Amino acid sequence: MHKIIAKFAIVAVVCISAGLFTGCETEAQNSALLGTAIGAGIGALAGGDSEGALIGGAIGGGVGLMAGKDAEQKKVQQATQQQINDLRAEQNTVTVWITNSNGSKTPVRLQRSGSGFIGPRGEYYDRMPTDEQLSVYGM
Repeated sequence: MHKIIAKFAIVAVVCISAGLFTGCETEAQNSALLGTAIGAGIGALAGGDSEGALIGGAIGGGVGLMAGKDAEQKKVQQATQQQINDLRAEQNTVTVWITNSNGSKTPVRLQRSGSGFIGPRGEYYDRMPTDEQLSVYGM
């Protein structure tokens, strides 16, 4: 039993050291490294020899790589969706500059909503509001 634990410890130390010293650039690589270490450890414990550790490491690395690639793909999809949402919000935003009584200007952002607009406080205008209607946002 002590030999098995020693082998597991050696495999774990080698795998973790490799990860610490080489570093991984992607989520897939990190997951593959972690999967390899876990698989090698389980393989060594289950098989009781280095062959079990090698088989476990190979299987664990493959599973880890697939899981990491899936996680990377989800991150890319989320980032792309966020960019689309930001672009849509930007396209539906209109900035109207209100002239204040002292001659300075104040920006008022309106969101398009169908054929109307929604003001900063949630008020709805059925058409583009006038400077007078938006004067509450000035000075």
